[in-house]
Amino acid sequence: MANVATIPSFRSGFLVLSLLFSTCFLASVAGPDENPGAFGRTLNRKLMGLKKEKLSHFRFYWHEVQSGKNPSSIMVVPPVNYSKTYFGQVNMIDNPLTLGPEISSKMVGRAQGFYALADQGQISLLMAQNFAFMEDKYNGSTITVLGRNPIFNQVREMPIVGGSGLFRFARGYVQAHTHTHDIKRRDATIEYNVYVLYY
Repeated sequence: MANVATIPSFRSGFLVLSLLFSTCFLASVAGPDENPGAFGRTLNRKLMGLKKEKLSHFRFYWHEVQSGKNPSSIMVVPPVNYSKTYFGQVNMIDNPLTLGPEISSKMVGRAQGFYALADQGQISLLMAQNFAFMEDKYNGSTITVLGRNPIFNQVREMPIVGGSGLFRFARGYVQAHTHTHDIKRRDATIEYNVYVLYY
């Protein structure tokens, strides 16, 4: 009979020790000032694989083709009637990114996203695009740009707001400079210089 009584006490003792150990473990992971059941918490950078940040510079050419049978940019929303700045127009893009200014030069990725004409005083774009790379170790990684692009300024600067793959936690900026622009065909080649910090 004595043996039967010791089995439940052994189990309850084991349960108490397990709960105590679990509580101590969760407290050490969350940190002294954090509640493990809270909505957000601070994480250890090393556990996320975050090391020292790297700064890289990329230069490539962005080709917008609206002419021909296979355009890389198409209007999906027309502008407001009588707008001199094409206010309200939205274009979806899948533009090639190449190493050189010729569209036939080596392609390193694609600019995918959209832009909207968002200024009633001058022709200026709101740009939301991913640079989806397909070259070397960057294949499958993206850099995301979201910003204002007053297209007739000589140099336009837009922020990098994130990325994926090798560019997780990316930040930085891009500078865009018009290389060529064919007004009749509505085709353009833009030089992009990209300055990106990432882990």
